[in-house]
Amino acid sequence: MQPTGITIHQSVCSSINGKGYDFYITRHGEIIPSSETTDPQTIHICVEGDFSRPDETVSGLMQEQFFILQKLVLRLADKFGFDPGDVISHHDECPGKHFPWAELVISPKDGYH
Repeated sequence: MQPTGITIHQSVCSSINGKGYDFYITRHGEIIPSSETTDPQTIHICVEGDFSRPDETVSGLMQEQFFILQKLVLRLADKFGFDPGDVISHHDECPGKHFPWAELVISPKDGYH
């Protein structure tokens, strides 16, 4: 079965615990792939940070981290043939109420914003 979208986590999510994601994006923009697939239906990407705190989104490193996240989403959507807009949160508390969804603008036409 091919994945049909992406689920976003934050690194303080209780479901992560070193597992529960297919890709982990560090604050510095490094992508760390998991050795095992998490879920055959969606690709799980964990973004390092605690986005339940408002001060997390003012980090100067976040811009690079989200640029890498955007590029990864576009690449995975292209590879597996799903709409790059098919990105959802893990649940109500993850990736946190201060996760900057507005910064995650995916545009296949332009590549990213």
